[in-house]
Amino acid sequence: MVSKTDDYTIAELISVCISRQVKDGEVLAQGINTPLVMAGFILAKCTHAPNVRFASAIGQGICEDWAPLSVTRAEDMWLEKSLMHVGFSVATADLLPKYNPKEFFRPAQVDIHGNFNNIMFGKDYHNPRLRLPGSGGIPDVTTYSDHVYLYVPRHSRVTFVKKVDFVSGLGHDKNRKRGSGPRYLISDLAQFDWHQGKIRLISLHKGVSLKRVQAKTGFEVKLHSNVSSTPPPSDEEIRLLREKIDPLGVSQLELLSGSARKACLRQIISQEETFFD
Repeated sequence: MVSKTDDYTIAELISVCISRQVKDGEVLAQGINTPLVMAGFILAKCTHAPNVRFASAIGQGICEDWAPLSVTRAEDMWLEKSLMHVGFSVATADLLPKYNPKEFFRPAQVDIHGNFNNIMFGKDYHNPRLRLPGSGGIPDVTTYSDHVYLYVPRHSRVTFVKKVDFVSGLGHDKNRKRGSGPRYLISDLAQFDWHQGKIRLISLHKGVSLKRVQAKTGFEVKLHSNVSSTPPPSDEEIRLLREKIDPLGVSQLELLSGSARKACLRQIISQEETFFD
């Protein structure tokens, strides 16, 4: 049942869309500082996918249980609830390839073929305009995985580019031996998939025009034959997100920047002092 009102945020919609990509029984891998993704994964477990397991770079473990999102206690879940703990290299090179997990990555840049960059902005690797957080296990995972998914909280021409400055995540490439390239992308404006190796618009969020999406994308967007409106969250999905999964609004941080992000972060931290007591 869809929501009877428009009382939902873009952060909530993104997490709901992520949740709907999850199938029961999957292993779901979470990167570091990706609360929109974790909210979606937990929502899936609470609704249609009760048998999923979570793998995380934070605690390098696998969990069946979950805990509400947190800033100051993000490690508690992984350290206290994990079924096992392994090192990062073992998880990336040995364990996760066997489980073939589904993972959502947040690219700093992505091109029409799904190649993406989390290394640096600029043409000179040794003298970049901006050094980015780095790739973690992305170069390892994207060369073999069939379950690479992407999300972009702030859709802009900074992220959607004709050519990435550095390829740290492998997209759709006819020469690749394994894997498939990204399957799906959710942004704050729309949903996309890949068709014949190129990104394709499949739905627009409420109030978003095709013209706006194209204006904020650095290449021509291919259209699905039946571009639809993104289905809104249900009342139950919103209730679970607000009351159980993310009561402090941690996932909202991914859509904010600058002073607004700092203010939101301070508010969350102050609330956590009493919320988790």
